[in-house]
This record gives sequence, structure tokens and C-alpha cells, in this order.
Amino acid sequence: MKWNLRLAAANRGIWKASELQRMLAEHGLTISAGKMSGLWSGDPASVKLDDLNVICTVLGCGVDELLIPEPDKVKRADESTEQPAAASSGGPSVMPKRKDGRSLPPV
Repeated sequence: MKWNLRLAAANRGIWKASELQRMLAEHGLTISAGKMSGLWSGDPASVKLDDLNVICTVLGCGVDELLIPEPDKVKRADESTEQPAAASSGGPSVMPKRKDGRSLPPV
């Protein structure tokens, strides 16, 4: 996902992080300068849903304007060249067994 806060704010004439920070505080969301800097200029590791709700309210936008999907960055499981740890460990594979002692079918 691409975090798009700065562009969403600019589209509404908000050019400074401090201005948005003040507007968020007016709606009950107090954000430290450090966290605001991360939201404004970077890719935050996480954003609380309640905070996201306030940001969307202040900017008058939807989540779809702040979070832009990037499906080309998602790796499909069948594209992986890595093998599961058990298969690549070189040790014997262990087959799970049912209570009656018979092996389970392969997955």
C-alpha cells in the first residue's frame, strides 16, 4: 500500500504538516511532531483506524484516497523460489498420522 496523505492534503490546500496537525487536534486527535512527520513524509508502519477516521474527516476524503493499493508489489505464493523450511532442511520429512496410526493424505 502506498500512503498518500501529503498529496491528499495538498489537493485541499494544506501545504504544511503543522497545519494539518493543528486541524487534527481541533477534532480531538493529538499527534506528536515525530509521528506527524512520519505520517506526512513517509510510509507509516501502522495507522490506527480511529486516527484514520479523523484524518479522513478533516480532509473530507475516503480511505481510498489515502491508501493506494500496489498489487504489483505483492508476491504470489507460487512465484516464490524458496522452499518451506522443513523441505529444505535436509532432514527426514515427517508425515502426520491419524489417531488410528494411518498417514493423513498429502496436502
